[in-house]
Amino acid sequence: MGLAVRTAGVLFLFLLVDFLPSQTESVAVMSVDLGCEWLKIAIVKPGVPMEIVLNKESRRKTPFAVTLKDDERLFGDSATGMAAKNPKVTFRFFQDLLGKGAENPQVEAFKRNFPQYNIVKDEMRGTALFKLSEEATYSPEEVLAMMLNYSRSLAEEFAEQPIKDAVITVPAFFNQAERRAVLQAAKLGGLKVLQLINDNTAVALNYGVFRRKDINSTAQNIMFYDMGSRSTTCTIVTYQTVKTKDSGIQPQLQIRGVGFDRTLGGLEMDLRLRDRLAKIFNEQKKSKKDVRENPRAMVKLLKEANRVKTILSANNDHMAQIEGLMDDIDFKTKVTRQELEELCGDLFERVSIPVRKALSGAEMNMEEIDQVIIVGGATRVPKVQEHLLKAVGKEELGKNINADEAAAMGAVYQAAALSKAFKVKPFVVRDAAIYPVQVEFTREVEEEGVKSMKHNKRILFQRLAPYPQRKVITFNRYTDDFEFDINYGDLGFLDSEDLRIFASRNLTTVKLSGVGESFQKKSDYESKGIKAHFNMDESGILSLDRVESVFETALEEKSDQESTLTKLGNTISSLFGGGSSSADKENSTDTVQEEEEVPSESTKEEEQDSPEPAEQQDGDTGASKAENKSQDENNGDKETKDSKEKSESPKETGTKNEPEEEPKKPAVPKKQKIVDEIAAVQTVNDIPSIPEEEEKKSIKKLQTLTERDIEKHEHEKAGNSLEAFIFETQDKLKQDEFIKVSTKEQRAEISSKLRQVSGWLEEDGYQASTKELNEKLTELKKACKSLFFKVEERRKWPDRLSALDSLLNHSTIFLKTVRMIPEDEQVFTDVELGTLQKLINETSAWKNETLAEQAKLPKTERPVLLSKDIEQKLGALDREVQYLLNKAKFSKPKPKQKSNTTKSENGENITDTKEKVTTPKTESTEGQANDPEPVKEPPVVEEKILELAGSETDSQTEQPSEEEPKTEL
Repeated sequence: MGLAVRTAGVLFLFLLVDFLPSQTESVAVMSVDLGCEWLKIAIVKPGVPMEIVLNKESRRKTPFAVTLKDDERLFGDSATGMAAKNPKVTFRFFQDLLGKGAENPQVEAFKRNFPQYNIVKDEMRGTALFKLSEEATYSPEEVLAMMLNYSRSLAEEFAEQPIKDAVITVPAFFNQAERRAVLQAAKLGGLKVLQLINDNTAVALNYGVFRRKDINSTAQNIMFYDMGSRSTTCTIVTYQTVKTKDSGIQPQLQIRGVGFDRTLGGLEMDLRLRDRLAKIFNEQKKSKKDVRENPRAMVKLLKEANRVKTILSANNDHMAQIEGLMDDIDFKTKVTRQELEELCGDLFERVSIPVRKALSGAEMNMEEIDQVIIVGGATRVPKVQEHLLKAVGKEELGKNINADEAAAMGAVYQAAALSKAFKVKPFVVRDAAIYPVQVEFTREVEEEGVKSMKHNKRILFQRLAPYPQRKVITFNRYTDDFEFDINYGDLGFLDSEDLRIFASRNLTTVKLSGVGESFQKKSDYESKGIKAHFNMDESGILSLDRVESVFETALEEKSDQESTLTKLGNTISSLFGGGSSSADKENSTDTVQEEEEVPSESTKEEEQDSPEPAEQQDGDTGASKAENKSQDENNGDKETKDSKEKSESPKETGTKNEPEEEPKKPAVPKKQKIVDEIAAVQTVNDIPSIPEEEEKKSIKKLQTLTERDIEKHEHEKAGNSLEAFIFETQDKLKQDEFIKVSTKEQRAEISSKLRQVSGWLEEDGYQASTKELNEKLTELKKACKSLFFKVEERRKWPDRLSALDSLLNHSTIFLKTVRMIPEDEQVFTDVELGTLQKLINETSAWKNETLAEQAKLPKTERPVLLSKDIEQKLGALDREVQYLLNKAKFSKPKPKQKSNTTKSENGENITDTKEKVTTPKTESTEGQANDPEPVKEPPVVEEKILELAGSETDSQTEQPSEEEPKTEL
């Protein structure tokens, strides 16, 4: 961007590129922060740069809950309100089930913590399912899809336009299966995902965007400690400016280290306090039943535990109390902060573990960290802050960021950056993949005459490798079909529980076919190996793009003799990069490299750590290659120049200068690259995605539920509208303005119809269809139309008639004024003035006649004086006056005639009248300049009219050319 933009005082600027190209196309984008307990939504649209979406209760965050009853679905606050009544069909905290098998430790823990749910195994995929009945089962992806679709409806209602593009936050520790599950849920919910962004990265982006001015070439290391409801993540981020190819110097954030604890959060504290309260209730022996076996009572206790925990963050003790906890028995007990801290003592001891893991991954120490910033609701617990301060060794913790909304706001900034409808100030984001990925394969080797199978591993993505990034692995020793595995790499940095969550560390098995056939067809060609192209996209999803068999062959030499100049050019080209080198020879081992043709692994790592990294995400050549190329070109220029100077230098005295012959060098044969596509069949080994047929069924099932919800909403709306119309109309029949314009019989007739429909509504109406309700409303409106029309007309008369009188008065004054203008200054024709006079007379006559006729009519009759007729007369008269005013504004004053009087020879005056436009100075016989008398211009006609009439109009100026709509942030 230009210097003026970079130095602007605003923090960031949105420039709208394509502003509503059509009435149906949307330009707004949204973000969804998928917390465990809460859902936060943000949007960007023209006129609303970055804003948190308010839900139907006007709250900035929505409970992450959905209730699936037989005849309806409830979301958010409505769902949590139903949780105590219908705990088995109100789903919360189910994100732990995404992308995991039914036997996964987190699934088992979910069953223990929330025994009210009936969870069964999906025999097709091996995942968990919510079973509501024999016919109704829902996968975690389907339930999440419902929440995402609901989020979209809230955003569309807030933005007042359709939205389809979104950026969704996910925990940084989500593995490949979990990320795929979120993407599949978004697809089922009808959302187009621009990117899955790690929540810690979104927080870091939000922090950096608002502090763009403070970022410079000196690296700043910030630690973000995020403890939410379900998990804790500690992230080390480095901010500094870098030079980019497209936008010049821009700020950048780079994820350096990440430490996490999947189960350390506020929810675990709530669950422990819930179990503690349940134990106390049982010990009070007010009921013979065990409260822990009552799902409704346990939901109430969990809600109360959360409330008490929140209050204890600012108080030393508080009273936990629930009316009618079970069997109409009230529960009440005192809870102190000390009791809560003792109950969660081991949890607080784990606060420092993510810090140590993040520092270890970044290979840094706390002395290198400039600031520690806390994020997430659970960081408000005093004991958490106490242990965190001790772990980081800082004087204080940074709280200068919105702990609840930072991730949603950072994600929506990224959504605007990825959208084609907006341009934002660039902010380079270099995220990091937490888990390493490697390729494993087995091949036959021969050592000392003995053949054996050797297992090989090649690192594809290192731990904390930046992404998005493309990689290519080359297999050089295969000439026939083979297979390889894509697995997680060394996960030794994880604890035993996290390793169990992964279950299968094998991601995908790839079987290649057609390799042998390719080699048979190209037996005369030089093989460059089998190249497998991998991509880790912006969402952190790893995919195998394609597999190719690459060959090279030498091109035949041209028979025509080349010119001396062509030979010289080819020779220089071969000297400086045109020929093949030893690196082009077939390697003896399989290699992994960046796509396309990049430096060695050691060089690549240096580039990643440098402040100005090579941009290799889109297949660009690395920095080292560009530097080598530049160096070669410089050397070539230098040697060419030296050769030229040598050839131009004179020979020995007395000899003839002749160009030296270049020594003949062997011509380097040109090579042609040939690529064969290799078929690759991939088998997913962790958690398979929903099959295509099942996916279609799920989409149809969710659409049916959505249509049912819409129909239910429309039915409720129709019933409410009918009921409201009945009550409002019954009240209006008692008001004076309605009584004056209606007879007793008319009001009685309307009242009778209102009573009939009201009785029908109470008895059978609520079971009627939406169409019947709307038809009843239409009948009542038709019966009351005449009454409402008469009242509405009388309400409009005063303002309309006052406006007409005012315009008639001003028009008359205007006409009198322009007729006072002298004839030689007049700009209006007699026809124009006559037309205005006629229109004034006709309008005035119409008004008087219509008012007189209306005065004769009873008030109960339909009026003849109509507001639309008054508005029509107003418009006609106003257009005529405006036409004359516009003509006066742009009219030019007529030039005056100058009378020159001279004396004849006999002394008589002779007057010479001629038009005077400009008179140059003339020299007299004495050489003195005679200035003619200045010509006085007549006053502008418009100004004279306005002065006499006492009116004022806006001057018309040339309209500026339309610019592209802009939305500033």
